[in-house]
This record gives sequence, C-alpha cells and structure tokens, in this order.
Amino acid sequence: MLAIPAVADEIGERFRAAGHQLYLVGGSVRDALLGRGGEDLDFTTDARPPQIAALLAGWADTIWDTGIEFGTLGARRGDHVLEITTFRADAYDRVGRNPVVRFGDSIDGDLVRRDFTVNAMAVEVHAPNGDRRFVDPHGGLAALAAGTLDTPATPQESFADDPLRMLRCARFVSQLGFAPAPRVVEAMTEMAAQLARITKERVQAEFSKLILGAHPRRAIELMVDTELAEQVVPEVPAMRLAIDEHMQHKDVYTHSLVVLEQAIEREDDGPDLVLRLAALLHDIGKPDTRRKEPDGRVSFHHHEVVGAKMVRRRLREMRYPKVVVDEVAQLVFLHLRFHGYGNGEWTDSAVRRYVTDAGPLLERLHRLVRSDSTTRNRRRAAALQRSYDSLEDRITALRAQEELDAIRPDLDGNAIMELLGLPPGPLVGKAYKHLLSLRMDRGPLAHDEAVAELRTWASENGV
Repeated sequence: MLAIPAVADEIGERFRAAGHQLYLVGGSVRDALLGRGGEDLDFTTDARPPQIAALLAGWADTIWDTGIEFGTLGARRGDHVLEITTFRADAYDRVGRNPVVRFGDSIDGDLVRRDFTVNAMAVEVHAPNGDRRFVDPHGGLAALAAGTLDTPATPQESFADDPLRMLRCARFVSQLGFAPAPRVVEAMTEMAAQLARITKERVQAEFSKLILGAHPRRAIELMVDTELAEQVVPEVPAMRLAIDEHMQHKDVYTHSLVVLEQAIEREDDGPDLVLRLAALLHDIGKPDTRRKEPDGRVSFHHHEVVGAKMVRRRLREMRYPKVVVDEVAQLVFLHLRFHGYGNGEWTDSAVRRYVTDAGPLLERLHRLVRSDSTTRNRRRAAALQRSYDSLEDRITALRAQEELDAIRPDLDGNAIMELLGLPPGPLVGKAYKHLLSLRMDRGPLAHDEAVAELRTWASENGV
C-alpha cells in the first residue's frame, strides 16, 4: 500500500548496517497512505543524536542540528528533506508545553506519545530480514479509513501534555476533512482554557494552517462548539449574538462562514490567507454596533470601521506580520464601500477613489465583496452581481483611459517645492493631498492647469 521513496531505502540501509532501527513515521506514513506523498520525510530511530549525525555525514547534501536538543537532526538529500529523531519517552510539567526530553528505547513507546492515532503509525525501513514492518499499535489505519481523529492515550492525558494538540485537531479537520472522536470533542470542551499555556506565535501558526486548509469552516465550527475559539478568536463566536440587518434566518456567524466558503471558491491561485481572514472577520464589528431602530429593524452603522479596528487588535495579539494585519484590516474597512454604488450612480471620481483606496488589494476586494452576498433571494443576489459587474466594467474603462492603479497628483513633491519655494515639510504634504483630490475628482490635469490650481491653493492658504 505504501510507496516508499528510494531515499528512505538508502538511509535505511545505512542505519541497518550500523545496527540501528529506522522507521518512517507520523505524517509521512499517513500522507503516503492517503496518496499525498511529498518531499519531506520524518523518521524515528533508536540511534542517539551523535550516531545519527555520523550516519548522515558523507551521505546527506546538507545537515542541520537546530532541533538536536529534542533529539532531532535535519538533512537534505537531493529534493528530499529528512528529519530524524531519536525514540522519545518525554514527560511534561503540564505548566508550559516544553517536554523534559527523555530518549526512549522502542518504537511502541515513541508512538504512544504522538498526538493522534493517524499519526502514530510507522514503517520499518530495511529491517534486518529485509522486510518492511508496518507498526500500528493504536489502530491508526482503521482511524484513517474511517476519517476519525482520536488519540493514542486518553485525550485528557494527551492534551494535558500539550494543549496545542487541541488546535492541531481542528487543523487536521480542515486539512484532511476528518472528524474528531466524541471523546476528543469532550476533552477539547473541558480543557479549552489550557490553550492559554501556549505561546501566541505557535497558536497563530496552527490557526493559519487551519484557515488555509481545504475545509476551514468545519474547523471553525469545531473551535466554536468546543469553546476553543474563545482562546484564539473570541470575536468569531461573539457574532452568534447578532442577527443580520435583513432580519433573515441566518445570524452573522453563519453568514461569515458562508462568505468564507464563497471567497475560497473565488480563489484562482491557491489558498489566500489574507482573503480568508478578511472573509471570516469582515463582520466582527456588528455585535458592538448593533442597534434596534424605531421601525423595529436592526442596524449596524459603521460596523466596517469598528470591525477594522478590532481586526487590527486581534491579529496583532496573534502575532501576525504587519503586512497581513494591514491588508486584512483594509479589506474589512472597505468591504461595504460598494453598497453606495447603487445602479451606477458613482461618478468617475468615486470609482477612482475606490480603486486607489484598495490599491494592490483591489482583486481581493472584488472577491470579498462578491462573496459577501449570501441572500437566498435570487433576484436580489442577481441584482447585486450585475451591479458589481457594472462597477468592474467602469474600472476597466477608466483603466483604458489612464493609469488607474498608480494615480498620482499631476505635480510631485519636488515640483510643489520648486513652484512655491517651500522646504520639505507638512505644507508640501497638504499641497500634495489637495492636488491628489483634484486628480480624483477631475482626472488628469494639463501641466499649466495643475500649476494654476496649486497657486490658487497656496494663495487661499497663505502660503
């Protein structure tokens, strides 16, 4: 059933000749059984780190020892990246998540400490009798066939050792489409608060992998149902309290999950972290802006402004890079702008501002806005899509007339300083913004016209 790469046979023979066991293990076995084999391979062995290093020397193209304190050495051989770890029998203090590293002596002892049974399978590479031995003491193959996530030990014991495994469970739900066993869900619900022991950087890394998976909605729903989301993105479960402005059957939480799925359908170049985060979080400002109007309707005025601020705060706390924070927040801030377009009432100036404010995020904004239509009213949905088609056609037409994506004032900062005799400073910036506003409203100006407008502005402002 398993296609073992030739590089595994090569390194297996070196270990066998030196009297050591070597097993392909964990995700490498799981993915091979799923037909998802890759270039990265994980091994475990009875050899200690110095012995592993000696066996890799002269065979691997590159060796690195950044994980040697945990018994792991990495190597590259051709296109393959290998990680080889000594059998582990760790103990955890259950305060942080760092184990007290203790090497083990058996493959069974190593497998029982792994996170899930589908990751607790191993294949002995070049056993002494020449056969490959499949090791599955915890029913990982059956769990794989059933699409079930369960733990080798009890879930309580496993998650107490490493609470990050709860979030990893949700990540595997997203990536593999599997379902957690009932006892795993129960333990996650009981122990969700223990995720606070994990560093924000590690939580963010797992959450990003989850969002980029094939089934992120399932994973988010699991996180919300087990209250794990309260530890990671509490604004998401908070959306369950807000009914949308059309008083429809769905709440804002469900609506946001549908928008996420529809945004994924519009991706054309692989998973897009920024787009997916914006789709999930675009309405998180609604609970804080929910108001009941005199006519009985519910409104969420300026929820895009509040939501953008909330997004910045949450993503910063999760330690996302600044560029991700800025881009997601800007998409959330802009996602309602289109609804002022109506049936095409925007002037060319308004269209230019829309494009300029979106900047390099314009294509993502297109996808987010189109995905934000989740109404079951087919006539309304079709009208919204036609209206956005019209806006995109307007943008295309304007692009044909001018460099819409790089709109700048007709005079740059150097020209402003020269014409007005100004040194660098705030006044130059104010003049620049004035000319940019004119450019938005009237399109490109002739040079003499731009100079005249600049001098008029300077006179009116005492410059």
